[in-house]
Amino acid sequence: MNRKIIDAHSHLWLRQDTVVDGLPIRTLTNGRSLFMGEIRQMVPPFIIDGRNTAEIFLSNMDYAQVSAAVVTQEFIDGMQNDYLLEVAKRYPDRFFVCGLCEFRRPGYAAQARELAARGFKAIKIPAQRLLLQEGRVCLNGDEMMEMFHFMENKDMILSVDLADGDSQTGELEEVIQECPGLKIAIGHFGMVTRPNWLAQISLARYPNVRIESGGITWLFNDEFYPFPGAVKAIREAADRVGMEKLMWGSDYPRTITAITYRMSYDFILKTEDELTEQEKDLFLGENAATFYGFKKLIELPYIKNMSE
Repeated sequence: MNRKIIDAHSHLWLRQDTVVDGLPIRTLTNGRSLFMGEIRQMVPPFIIDGRNTAEIFLSNMDYAQVSAAVVTQEFIDGMQNDYLLEVAKRYPDRFFVCGLCEFRRPGYAAQARELAARGFKAIKIPAQRLLLQEGRVCLNGDEMMEMFHFMENKDMILSVDLADGDSQTGELEEVIQECPGLKIAIGHFGMVTRPNWLAQISLARYPNVRIESGGITWLFNDEFYPFPGAVKAIREAADRVGMEKLMWGSDYPRTITAITYRMSYDFILKTEDELTEQEKDLFLGENAATFYGFKKLIELPYIKNMSE
């Protein structure tokens, strides 16, 4: 396969041990985690120690012929900055990693400067987690804008997941207009199965904004593989902002409790009517290579499985 595939939305962690919205999230055994009041299958059950490592991911990537991946972060996984720096140093051509600050309390602008000094080229904001009971943390607030100006000057990338619909798009649009040189990737394909999802997609009409599809398969889990609704949504988004603004993402590893890693993208390859071959190339890798600056993309052979 000549096509070089890049996953623009994935996660790694050594252990989940944190609290979100007052509820604990903690790694258990057999791939399960205590997750905000219930036990959930966080990763496949054969990952018995719950360690979602780069090496396990690389094994999945190699088999699925995925050349490289962007590793984002989320509060539910705890801070993984130290581990992700190790990963990036160990596998510089395979992973682009995002740093995470404690955005739920003041002082994160200084943390962002420290992360940049340590070598991070991107910051992740799980903005959907900032609608706190004790008070909303606004993306266009003073400390946020201070951080965004710093990131713009340092040529850093902002990776951000938004709450459903248009509840935070006005704030982010103000950031985009204030910091036109800041490169922004919006995750979860605008929470595509929720009302007003196109409000998030429409932000990609600005030159430095991209949309990545991390989690699109769990968002369309009710219809399941090969996700015809997801393909139609990608087509609709491309017609609105252009296919050059869209990137594939898997939301690994949470999605592979329901499907294989290859299935998280090959439904795109199997569509015949909605997407051209050139559009598939753009969506599955070329756009991400340009946006994140991947240079040395490995070419991986197809390996038959025992069912073939």
